Amino acid sequence: MRSLVLVCMTMLMLAAGSARAELLIRITEGVESAIPIAVVPFKETGTMPPGDKISSIVRSDLTMSGEFNPLEPEKMLSLPSRQSDVYFRDWRMLGQRYLLVGEVTRRGERLEARYELFDVNREERILGETAAAPASNARSLAHHISDKVYEAITGETGVFSTKLAYVTVTGQGDDIRYRLQVSDIDGKRAKVRLESDEPILSPAWSPDGKTLAYVSFETGKPVIFTHELATGKRQKVADFRGLNSAPAWGPDGKSLLMTLSRDGNAEVYNMDLSTRELTRLTNHWAIDTEGVWDHAGRGIFFTSDRSGGPQIYHMERPGAEARRITFGSRYNARPRPGPDGQYVYHVHQRDNAFLIARTNLNTGEESIVTRTEADESPSLAPNGRMLIYATEQNGDSVLTVVSADGGAAYSLPAAEGEVRDPAWGPVTTR
Repeated sequence: MRSLVLVCMTMLMLAAGSARAELLIRITEGVESAIPIAVVPFKETGTMPPGDKISSIVRSDLTMSGEFNPLEPEKMLSLPSRQSDVYFRDWRMLGQRYLLVGEVTRRGERLEARYELFDVNREERILGETAAAPASNARSLAHHISDKVYEAITGETGVFSTKLAYVTVTGQGDDIRYRLQVSDIDGKRAKVRLESDEPILSPAWSPDGKTLAYVSFETGKPVIFTHELATGKRQKVADFRGLNSAPAWGPDGKSLLMTLSRDGNAEVYNMDLSTRELTRLTNHWAIDTEGVWDHAGRGIFFTSDRSGGPQIYHMERPGAEARRITFGSRYNARPRPGPDGQYVYHVHQRDNAFLIARTNLNTGEESIVTRTEADESPSLAPNGRMLIYATEQNGDSVLTVVSADGGAAYSLPAAEGEVRDPAWGPVTTR
């Protein structure tokens, strides 16, 4: 029991740039089975805003997913912008399965993008749309197009318009600064939401993407806050004696799971945010922590040392008997269930390395999905196809994104200092 208490407190203390200090993107590994797609540079009419071109952002988004292998523009035989300009034979000769063409027009302070996606072998259009956004928001327009293309080809919801929350730490000693930041999933448009000389950790998104919950040590002890991103309004929701940690939102956004030691032992509670009423969900002599709702929103996964070391347990409903899920090593913690109920992802110790693993909830089979050795804080994309976690690479503190089966990866190193505790935001608008 004491070992898990130390683990919990160590995680709290360790999970501790400026608003312009965006993360950097570094593609580290792709997959041979990636789908060939040609994203033709979009024709542009009118004065375009500064920054990356929309078609370039779409190409980068699709590459990041690990599921696509976009053709380099310099290898293209022509640059069509509409169906009448497309010669499918040329694209088949280049080995492309899909083709995206389009045109961006500036109309005053707005950008209008007309784009078409084609199945090259069938010579048919499978997607055609016109979308618009303020000229100052070209990246959001590009991410929207990426989402639509991804969904049209894979049948799964795209996540390129979602956000990341994470904590950066810079400086040392009296000069140390912790910053809670929110960015696009490629690390762009990072914005500081909270800055402190005391640790900030465990950010968690509300289901509507409008509010973050997190733990702050600004009062000299761990306290759970909620933070409305649009207004900056903060509320202190858990400031009990002892430990206040590991916030996780309920499926309806009206409650918050949390770990409290208010009665002397760390247990998982659920708080109704409107009444602040607490319901104790675990009641055991061991340490129970890191509660999170399962994909159905009826039961919870949590970490407990009731078997002698940290392991993942599942409780099908509040008050039901907890069932142990992980058995593959002496340390498994930080559960993150997939959206389809097939897997739960978690931190897994093997020898002296900490990795991210997933356990099949039907068979109990455990598989490793990362190839680094100091991995922590996994967070799944809303569609369950990608996973982000904090780790170290070549001495750099980075966030790494892998496909959920571990087949592809890209990294987001901090421009300065350290970066940790990533939380992948929900899909909010389509």
